[in-house]
Amino acid sequence: MQDQFDNLSLHTNRGIDVLDKYANFLRDRVAIETEYAGKLRRLVKNYQPKKKEEEDNEFTSRQAFRNLLKEVGDLAGQREVVSETLQVQIIQGVNLLSKTLREDRKKCLNDGTVLQQTLSAQLSSLERAKRNYDKAYRDSEKAVENHKKADMDFNLSRAEVERYKNIMTSKIQQSDDAKNEYANQLQKTNNLQQQHYGTLLPAVFNRLQELDEKRTRGIREFIIGAADVESSVAPIIARCMEGIVKAGESINEQEDSLKVIERYQSGFTPPADIPFEDLSKMDSSIATQSNYSSVTYNHLTIKGTISGPKFKKPRGGILNSIFGSNKNSLTADGQKEDFSDLPPNQQRKKLQAKISELQHKVDQETNTRDGLMKMKIVYEANSSLGNPMTVEGQLNESEHELEKLKNDLKKYQGYLDKANQLQVVNNSPQSNRNQLQNGHRTSRHSNGSASADDHNDGDDQPDDAGSLSRSDSEDNVAQIQNGHNNNNNGSASPESGLGTSHTSLPGSGQGSANENAMGEETCYETEVELLQPLGTCRALYPFEATSEGSIPMNEGEELQVIENDQGDGWTRVRRANNSNGWDEGFVPTSYIECTLFA
Repeated sequence: MQDQFDNLSLHTNRGIDVLDKYANFLRDRVAIETEYAGKLRRLVKNYQPKKKEEEDNEFTSRQAFRNLLKEVGDLAGQREVVSETLQVQIIQGVNLLSKTLREDRKKCLNDGTVLQQTLSAQLSSLERAKRNYDKAYRDSEKAVENHKKADMDFNLSRAEVERYKNIMTSKIQQSDDAKNEYANQLQKTNNLQQQHYGTLLPAVFNRLQELDEKRTRGIREFIIGAADVESSVAPIIARCMEGIVKAGESINEQEDSLKVIERYQSGFTPPADIPFEDLSKMDSSIATQSNYSSVTYNHLTIKGTISGPKFKKPRGGILNSIFGSNKNSLTADGQKEDFSDLPPNQQRKKLQAKISELQHKVDQETNTRDGLMKMKIVYEANSSLGNPMTVEGQLNESEHELEKLKNDLKKYQGYLDKANQLQVVNNSPQSNRNQLQNGHRTSRHSNGSASADDHNDGDDQPDDAGSLSRSDSEDNVAQIQNGHNNNNNGSASPESGLGTSHTSLPGSGQGSANENAMGEETCYETEVELLQPLGTCRALYPFEATSEGSIPMNEGEELQVIENDQGDGWTRVRRANNSNGWDEGFVPTSYIECTLFA
């Protein structure tokens, strides 16, 4: 291959061009991956449930769709990981290798070119020496022949013959010198040629070979590396697919149907049979009034249901007389504060949900207040840790907020009690009997008010109402008032800024109305109690603790759950450490798989 220097140079150049083409391919793929991930994220964002659709999130189909969006968002994240890894690890490596190869190839080509020029110059010198020797030899032969002719010619003088002899001697000397020069140049050329083709040029070829092999090996490693980047996210993508399948399998059409029935069940009793009115036995005025009463009743019995037409709500009634005027007490969505504009069943559900929400806020605010009190006690015991007065303002604000929440809770519990009492009144036999008097009917509005056809003395309270049992919803309210929050272990959530202390406080988290007022001297237990685990969990992904109150975990690690997610996306866990103690802290709920105890 000594004569293939130009072809080898062209081959190595094409090989580096292939490497650059692969780098361009990776850049285009990274752009596609980035664009794909961005479009997936925009797709997830565009199809996120709107605020007005939050009430439909209880349906399994809506929950499955939300889980689907979450998994698609995770898929977009994995495509971003692939894009970033290819950009940082593969493309930069390809560019660096291509630059190095081009520089090495340029050096090799320069060395080869110098060798070729040196050999060519030596061959040119040899060619010149050979031409000089050839000319000198012919001139010497001609001078010898001229001398012989002059020596044979008797007409020439001896001086002329001597001149030809001197010319012959000079030409012969020049011929010998040219011969020696030619022999010297020939020896140099042969030596240089042997060194060129035997050592110098093969060394250049070996360097070009190593360069080309390095380029080939680099392409192989980069292709495998790109595949490894894709394979590294394949398990997470597979889990996303499993999550999508699990979301689809979680859809239960029967459960959704029951929730629809539960949501829109008004609580109104179906209308009784319409009595026959014998017009021959009634005067015209009573018949007209009776017909109007029947039409009004049929219209009002469908109020509050899905198919009921829109009509103006009555101004007066039993509920308004009980609760008073709520014209100015409206919620953010335009409903009354006590939800008296809803059908009875829906009103009670709304009130129960509001009570549960307020109870949860009371528990959280109680934990915050207790944490601030403990912080103040610690500061008072050791002033080097902080000034107790800095906590005073926060403590006053927390006490005020807690008192406000308790008042709201008591108010809504009163609303629920009255709604349950009204349900007992409406469902009693005496109330049903009072709705039919002298062949005329009364209809009950959605707010509990009763309208009579031509007369109503307003005294429709049953005699035995007090002997009837409360509804199940009232029992639930009693449990909310007297029960404990099982998910609240007296610890503060990460966003409360109170750390991960699990010191037990007497009465904390109970929602009791007998809270100590501000300024009273209360002794708290500062002894740390070990919380009972609620279950176990396994880490699905590794997590590095970067914020205060969180702890790191490795993939597959088993931990104890000591506090469930309070809606902030964090779960409190515990694990044993090397010093025979326990490490506690918060980890992302989406990073673990929990198994709670029965």
